[in-house]
Amino acid sequence: MFKSKKLSKFKNIRHGFFNRLGGVSKGIYKGLNCGLGSNDKIKDVKKNIEKVCQKIGCNKNSLVLLDQIHSNNVYKISKIPKKKLKGDSLVTNKKGIALGILTADCAPVFIYDPVNNLISALHAGWKGAFKKIVSTTLRKFRLSGSNYKDLIVVIGPCIGNENYEVRNDFLDKFINQESSNKKFFKIKRNKIYFSLKDYIKEQVMEFGVKNIEIIKKDTYLSSNNFFSARRSIKNKSNDYGRNISVIMIKWDILKKWRFSLEIAINS
Repeated sequence: MFKSKKLSKFKNIRHGFFNRLGGVSKGIYKGLNCGLGSNDKIKDVKKNIEKVCQKIGCNKNSLVLLDQIHSNNVYKISKIPKKKLKGDSLVTNKKGIALGILTADCAPVFIYDPVNNLISALHAGWKGAFKKIVSTTLRKFRLSGSNYKDLIVVIGPCIGNENYEVRNDFLDKFINQESSNKKFFKIKRNKIYFSLKDYIKEQVMEFGVKNIEIIKKDTYLSSNNFFSARRSIKNKSNDYGRNISVIMIKWDILKKWRFSLEIAINS
């Protein structure tokens, strides 16, 4: 598990960017696969998710995951949804509700407003980033009373630009959106490479947010022990596991007990 240095300064926040180490899954999913949509054994995935919840300190029934669809759909939640929401960003100010994002080369992003005690976990692959999922989430913070200058944004482990090879039509799509997007691409030996991290960071900076941290771990590199869609495709695997990233505002002990009891009664 990797942690943000900036978020670790706040004792009321629990968070983690998890790689594949420490789980029970086997085969191509070996380790901590948390992708319920993968073809892994469901019982193993659920055990892995329980391990994550134990590490974060949340009730397994209070972890909220999305049906991620590479969109710009953002949900501000005040209670545990009865069914999975279709979208790619969650926002809450409620203690004890853990927000989770699944990735396998896309970027997990955490946002925290320490003034208003508001958190977000969002999924930003190239499609979601292109559709401005990050910008839409930041605006949701503003509508909730946040000041952009107070926000802390952490861009988690994702595929590095050295390994994110793209085609000409991909480059054209981004340049057609905005000519200045050309700066996020590099050409080496007649191959085109894209920097997802820098593209996301630029969107954040456009709102005047200065407190930005990038977790410099390339999910494509096997040495970092992350699940990677691109690496799996290259290795001709028929599926791949998903990494999970989780953030939560902590309860005090008594309130946590009451919340856990309420979850157990209603589940």
